[in-house]
Amino acid sequence: MEEFFQQLTNGLAVGGIYALIALGYTMVYGVLKLINFAHGDLFTLGAYLGLTLLTSLGLSDHVGPFTGASILALMVMGLVAIVGMLLERTAYRPLRESPRLSAVVSALGASIFLQNSIMLIYGAKFYVYPQDVLPRTTIEIFGVYIPLMRILILVVSLVMMAALYLFTQKTRVGTAIRAAAIDQGAAKLMGINVDRVIMLVFLIGPALGGSAGLMVGLYYGQINFTMGWIYGLKAFTAAILGGIGNIPGAMVGGLLLGVIEALGAAYISVAWKDAIAFVVLIAILIVRPKGLLGERVAEKI
Repeated sequence: MEEFFQQLTNGLAVGGIYALIALGYTMVYGVLKLINFAHGDLFTLGAYLGLTLLTSLGLSDHVGPFTGASILALMVMGLVAIVGMLLERTAYRPLRESPRLSAVVSALGASIFLQNSIMLIYGAKFYVYPQDVLPRTTIEIFGVYIPLMRILILVVSLVMMAALYLFTQKTRVGTAIRAAAIDQGAAKLMGINVDRVIMLVFLIGPALGGSAGLMVGLYYGQINFTMGWIYGLKAFTAAILGGIGNIPGAMVGGLLLGVIEALGAAYISVAWKDAIAFVVLIAILIVRPKGLLGERVAEKI
């Protein structure tokens, strides 16, 4: 039983990371009906920027580990959000009135551009995160020993997801985003600046993806320039699992995929860990193509 709870907490922590990335996919799809294939590379960029800032600024040495990590996360999110905004202005906005296939091709090109840019700047080798950023302690909860880092990732992910949900459901700007997701023409007639809404979506999504990249670097301790492909694909699977275009669906899908993957690796085989995500994707497309929550709010974000 202890093994089960160990794997459950591990799955929830990894699922939280998947959910943060999946939110970027689902928000862009909800507003533009576009799969932003470059989103996984923005996640990678977050991991590399986190390492760069961490090694150059030494925040934890001056302000304490938790405060330093918080400042680091905000800086990474801000920088990746700026890149996401530039991506929207250069790769997607000029093609907004073009056939959808043009935007898809542009997204693939942006992904290749970002991935190769990271490789040219940092090199193709693996990088290792410093291991003393946060305390590497283990906490006992009802006889189950859980690493503090795993708890922090889960808590931070849940807080970010809750904040985003409240933002989209309880604020005027969030209402504008949901209105643009339903009908951009009607939203314009109601005085909503759709361009600003889309820009905001490309700020929030990459910021969440960048924070997920930083978490992966701190948690696993190793990053490389191709990591965005597999994480992006799994997050995309999570978005489809929950119902792409649906924010709560992306959250549920990410957490569920993480748990399924962790339990599958523990009780079936670690070698099947990555394959499980794609088995889930195929199964959900066959059984419920709109995802777990897709039917109820198919046109909402």
